[in-house]
Amino acid sequence: MADTPEPVSYEGVPLGVPLLSSSGKQFGTLAKVLEIPSEDLFDGVIAKTHHGHRFVDRDQIAEITTEYIKCDLDDAATEKLPEPSGTPAYDDEPTYGEGNSFREWVHRTFGHGGWKREH
Repeated sequence: MADTPEPVSYEGVPLGVPLLSSSGKQFGTLAKVLEIPSEDLFDGVIAKTHHGHRFVDRDQIAEITTEYIKCDLDDAATEKLPEPSGTPAYDDEPTYGEGNSFREWVHRTFGHGGWKREH
């Protein structure tokens, strides 16, 4: 970590930064920032933990910097964070079905268009 982490907006925090409990213990890393674009609102983050992906609500986040995200949760509370829920998100695979092989033709013709579910 840098000597002095700089405060940053949720829009500028780099993926993979550690998520810290209120005691400073790391419980995960940033996997995704959640926002409501139509209202220009920060909604929370998805943390990659040893229990899988977990949702941290915006009200549970005390500080966002270039080096870490610090939460208002004690160590016990970080173990009880919920899995993300809601409507699944999908991302496209731009190279899906490219090429001249029979397999690529099948993908283009009968495939799902390269859409894959985000985690």
